[in-house]
Amino acid sequence: GSEDIIAGNVSKYIVLPAAYSGQPKKGHLIFDACFESGNLGRVDHVTEFEYDLFIRPDTCNPRFRVWFNFTVENVKESQ
Repeated sequence: GSEDIIAGNVSKYIVLPAAYSGQPKKGHLIFDACFESGNLGRVDHVTEFEYDLFIRPDTCNPRFRVWFNFTVENVKESQ
């Protein structure tokens, strides 16, 4: 199959469970890669403890993804 093109970095992306509305609670993760060398392009929520993370290709060689750099905030202790 064809691979989706990921153009930009995730910027303070808050992952909320399906059908949840309101302010994020502790444990609703906040991903951020909007800084120099950040390369997280997309986050898909699978379960409370599982996420699919899509890393943007390396700048000089789009065939490879040999590093990753992003932050995660709002994590609860058991998570």
